[in-house]
Amino acid sequence: MANMVNGNVILSGYIISFLIGLPANLLALYAFIVKIHSKPHPTDILLLNLTVSDLLFLIILPLKMYEAASDMEWKLPKVLCSITTFVFFSTIYTSSLLLMAVSVVRYIGVAFPVAYHQMLKSAYIIVICAVIWLISGAHCTISFISIHHPSLASNTSVCYENFTDKQLDILLPVRLEFFVVLCLVPLIICVYCYLQCIYILYSRPRISRMQKQKAIGMALGTLAVFLICVLPYNVSHLFGFIQSKSPTWRYYTLLLSTFNTCIDPIIFYFSSSAFRCTGEKSIFRKRKLAASELQMQAPSSS
Repeated sequence: MANMVNGNVILSGYIISFLIGLPANLLALYAFIVKIHSKPHPTDILLLNLTVSDLLFLIILPLKMYEAASDMEWKLPKVLCSITTFVFFSTIYTSSLLLMAVSVVRYIGVAFPVAYHQMLKSAYIIVICAVIWLISGAHCTISFISIHHPSLASNTSVCYENFTDKQLDILLPVRLEFFVVLCLVPLIICVYCYLQCIYILYSRPRISRMQKQKAIGMALGTLAVFLICVLPYNVSHLFGFIQSKSPTWRYYTLLLSTFNTCIDPIIFYFSSSAFRCTGEKSIFRKRKLAASELQMQAPSSS
């Protein structure tokens, strides 16, 4: 299958994602760290974890670039193939689960504000994040099993491709479970929560137009991540299970998942006030205060 994939197309997609996603997510990381230190909110903690997930994905992306530049052959040690595959896929599914958690938190905050302040404390959200990381990590241990298990291992020059029949007998049902549990269920929950949020906000006349537009942008941005970046690749799991083989177009849908790191910062903007708080109050305001203090000290010193 790897020989049927255009390595230059894959490499170009990886480079674009890396060049755009790395600075955007580093900025997001700084913004959320500042916000959490000052006044943490449940959504900010979830989005901080989402940023960390994207950065882990981007850190191992150069290894995938090297693979694409090598005509989709894996010329690095086999253990790096396992680690790269595990991080690559687990961060994709971590992102989808975290976006689902953000939608649930937002829905509770809009529909049940009293319960939101009583129940959704930082400790609870940290536990939720830990569970999400464990779920995605546990699922993606299949990458180690399929490559290193004695009864499944095979000699091949590619990484996590060109599977044997024994490997496919295990991988295809697991991938179908990935599609249902880690993609379809989070997507349905996100759609329900955001539609309810929009309905509730528009039914309240006292909500400002800007807040309503922010809610729509948040919903559309999150759904865009699922529909453009997450869903196509997971649909390949469904086709692979039906056809009893890995679809030849799977690699290109996986390429769409890498653009998740570029779209996530848009979600950050609509889902949290961290950027505005950091940009206007924490950064520029501090600089203005420092400048004004210097101006006040200058006459006294002279």
